[in-house]
Amino acid sequence: MSEGIDNSEYSIDELTEADVEESEEVRYAVRLTDVSRVYSIGNRTITALQHVNLTVRLGEFVVVNGPSGSGKTTLLNVIGAIDYPTEGRVILMDVPIGDYDESFRATFRLTYTGFIFQSYNLISTLTALENVMFPMQLSDDPPAEVRERALALLERVGLAERRDHLPWQLSSGEQQRVAIARAMANDPPVILADEPTANLDESSAEIVRRLLRELNEQGKTVIVMTHDELIARTPGARRFHMSNGVLTEIE
Repeated sequence: MSEGIDNSEYSIDELTEADVEESEEVRYAVRLTDVSRVYSIGNRTITALQHVNLTVRLGEFVVVNGPSGSGKTTLLNVIGAIDYPTEGRVILMDVPIGDYDESFRATFRLTYTGFIFQSYNLISTLTALENVMFPMQLSDDPPAEVRERALALLERVGLAERRDHLPWQLSSGEQQRVAIARAMANDPPVILADEPTANLDESSAEIVRRLLRELNEQGKTVIVMTHDELIARTPGARRFHMSNGVLTEIE
């Protein structure tokens, strides 16, 4: 990672102007070149990713399946700039994200990616509405406008009437829908989902599948790590399989 780059004062608007829109047009949502990720745990070395190459254009729907422990979550975290590769290069929205410090990366994540986690990762002390508002913390918009946008997102996932409920007062399906609304908080171009239907009943899972399809139809790039075959069969989706850290596209 490059030393001496101080991005701690970047706002969302400055980040957009300085690093993404300096080119005429962003061509790729994601480009990974020869990416590996190795962890050391005590005397053990675990290779989570092995020389992964992946190019995803804007607006594509990408599905990665594979057994537990195959490296899917690590891949998603590297794509989303939560984790660093041990080797290789990660370019997100045509920005070489690994060249920047963590302050820049954090702002970049909030602006250009929306994460949907298997375990929802809602903040237990915040209401559904407050959870959706949380990623908007870098916005310079008035609080009333931020609240209005967050409420509109809850309405979009069918949970406006549950806005004042805490996570423990919501069902698993409702929590995941709040998580999807939160992922859309800053209208990011890239949605990253890690087993988004794994803990849900079939009715709730179908709602999540529909929301993912709708986001993609609206132009979002959607990348999903999943065992859900119905997500894998999404029309037009590119399918990949991961095994022992090796990513292979399914023709």
